[in-house]
Amino acid sequence: MAAESESLKSRVATTLKWNAVDKVASQVLYAVTGIILARLLSQEDFGLVGAMLVFQAFASLFVDSGFSSALIQRKEPTRRDYSTVLWFNISLSVIIYIILYFCAPLIAWCFDGDERLIPLSRVMFLSFIINATAIVQTNRLMKAMNVRPLAVINSAGLTVAAVVGIWLAVAGAGAWAIVWQTIALGLTKSVLLWLYTGWRPLWAFSWKILRSFFKVGSGVMVSSFLNTLFTTIYSFFIGHFVGLVPLGYYTQSDKWSKMGIMSLSQVLTSSFLPALSRVQDNPEEFKRVSTKMNRFTAYLVFPAMGMLAMVAAPVFHTLFETKWDASIAMFQILLARGVFTIFQGLYNNYILALGRARLIVVTEVVRDVVAVVAIFATLPFIGLTTPTNPVLGLEILLAGQLVASAVTWVVTLVITARLSGHTVLDYIIHIFPYAGMTALAMAVMHVVSLIPMSAPLLMVSMAIAGLAVYMGLGAITGSTIQRDILNRLLKFNP
Repeated sequence: MAAESESLKSRVATTLKWNAVDKVASQVLYAVTGIILARLLSQEDFGLVGAMLVFQAFASLFVDSGFSSALIQRKEPTRRDYSTVLWFNISLSVIIYIILYFCAPLIAWCFDGDERLIPLSRVMFLSFIINATAIVQTNRLMKAMNVRPLAVINSAGLTVAAVVGIWLAVAGAGAWAIVWQTIALGLTKSVLLWLYTGWRPLWAFSWKILRSFFKVGSGVMVSSFLNTLFTTIYSFFIGHFVGLVPLGYYTQSDKWSKMGIMSLSQVLTSSFLPALSRVQDNPEEFKRVSTKMNRFTAYLVFPAMGMLAMVAAPVFHTLFETKWDASIAMFQILLARGVFTIFQGLYNNYILALGRARLIVVTEVVRDVVAVVAIFATLPFIGLTTPTNPVLGLEILLAGQLVASAVTWVVTLVITARLSGHTVLDYIIHIFPYAGMTALAMAVMHVVSLIPMSAPLLMVSMAIAGLAVYMGLGAITGSTIQRDILNRLLKFNP
């Protein structure tokens, strides 16, 4: 048992390592491209793309239908299982694309009848057909906890997409630069995945197999639908009620905050869920593994989100000068909300690994109900502006959603504690030290921010000060998580 536990720990560590490499490399490429495009394109260009992303998010969600998570949760999926899900994904993606193709004028109508959205959306929506061909290929590598090739392929796809997007932006293509960048990314990744894995599906489809995934898949699907609704509905309200320029400011703040939030969430999900599924039938081992995961997540999430929020202004000024200043406060609010989002995603992994996916729906319903209440409470203020703040109303809207996320986290925490063998107090104890260490680091960063210096120097100085305080406190308190992470980094092996 001890040997098996150590083997699992090693595999999780290796998976985490390569997931981290993947995300760091991807985000560096994504960031460089995003910075260049943010300088070349207008706020309205990003507003147009933000309007399309509302509909693309839901279309992509229906294509997957939660079955990829069900494949990971299943201990030993067969070739016929994978083939059935692949053909389902592709078929549904084609049907949804055809529907949205003819609905493109309605999409334009939702945003003041801007007809530029019709051809833009018809091309952009091709990406989820392309992405549907890669879902199972990606899933098989994740299931095997073999993420190194995924890291390489993702980086290659982002590189090709960056070249396409920047070239078109320089040529004056406007929003089309982002559209074709998205198409190039999906196409490159799909082709490379098929070439690398060598796996080929059976020419077979089984409704019986599809139904066998329904219990877990339907729960994930409904949960993902509600989650997508929660994260994209703001773009619709902003674009419809306030306009494309404010939507552009929001899109930038949302995009840059998601680089950190989604990267951490995806690294943890793709690394932890396969491991959790292996110990789902062993309550004591599940409890031990989940305790380690709670602490590891807290160690990373609190300083990442807190310190990034502290350096937001010098980062934006370094990258964009003052062009996107209106996005800074929204960016900080979204990072704070991201802390709750990441922990809720972690707890959902526990619930999913235990085969109780429908309980995730309960947490999502709670979040959406609270979110809707917050939206209606803040909607009358959405158009508020001041001479120095053109998006004051949007900041109020997002502050309401921060509260909604906190409430949802509490509900999810209670449900997860009952299932995993922990108490609510256990979970609080697991994360509290890292929240306290981060608060002290942020206080020191605030003091540093009062020193007059250029934006780039201020950004670097604040980051160094914050990291030094955080890691110093970790060393003083004898953090085993910090020691394990440093040991793994110093013993990096491909």
